[in-house]
Amino acid sequence: MSITYDSHGRPQAEKTRDVTVVGSVNADLAIRLAQLPPAGQTVRGSDAERGLGGKGANQAVAAARLGRSVAMVGAVGDDDEGRGLREHLAREGVDVEHVAALGVPTGVAVVLVHDGESTIVLSPGANDHVDDARVRAAAGTVASARAVLLQCEVPDEALLAAASLCTGLLVLNPAPARALPPQLLTRVDLLVPNAGELAVLAGGEVATDVDGLVAQARAVRPSGTTVVTRGERGALVVTPGGHAEVAAVPARLVDATAAGDSFVAALVDGLLDGLGLVEAARWAARVAAVVVSRPGASASVPRKAEVPQER
Repeated sequence: MSITYDSHGRPQAEKTRDVTVVGSVNADLAIRLAQLPPAGQTVRGSDAERGLGGKGANQAVAAARLGRSVAMVGAVGDDDEGRGLREHLAREGVDVEHVAALGVPTGVAVVLVHDGESTIVLSPGANDHVDDARVRAAAGTVASARAVLLQCEVPDEALLAAASLCTGLLVLNPAPARALPPQLLTRVDLLVPNAGELAVLAGGEVATDVDGLVAQARAVRPSGTTVVTRGERGALVVTPGGHAEVAAVPARLVDATAAGDSFVAALVDGLLDGLGLVEAARWAARVAAVVVSRPGASASVPRKAEVPQER
């Protein structure tokens, strides 16, 4: 594919795919517990469930299952586990040309599920080696996407490289929470944090009311657009001109793992379909409601036909 560059040195390419995800790929090890273990003690859990995870991979699978053409930029280990994860992504219809196999361990996430909520311990492995050069090696894949999705399970340099290459809609899910370069927060078109992640970016306490969340969103991005996810309280859409609350869709909570990732992917899916931001958030809430009612990470994500129609 031929790529030209604009006056800022960013590649300009014909849009050939819907979504490119730059982010993490992990092997998930999930165990369900009746109670979390106190320090120094052991508790029994369910049989361990192994599967594809990582915020980047979850978002890629979610977008693909919603019918989008998707490519993934990331890294796994050059081991049986890494090869299995690449094959899993490919079976989901995700282009894995730029998921590198490196001579380091594959990333692993230990997911403890208690009362439907997840506590996660992450060993980044190959994800920590997704750097500027690796992202720029996928310049065409990033530049040709209508939307680029980023998260924070890979280094800042990868996020900044993707932001400089992106010519479509740039979406950042700042999770796990950490301070981020101001130029990245300024560059993204849409920020999608939860309340805790927003508080980290704003340098304050977690806001529990709408006014507090709006104030933090505007402090982080004075002229930007932010969608704050709030679990069972729904979502809050904050734009320069105002804000709107989006109700959560009632669901039986089984496992909240990947609910936020599926919300992000579905939000982008709605925007690419031409929906307004609030309407896209309502669609994302319906998708996330299906996810929390099922066990697992990427395995819980529905296909578009499985999402109930809006009542």
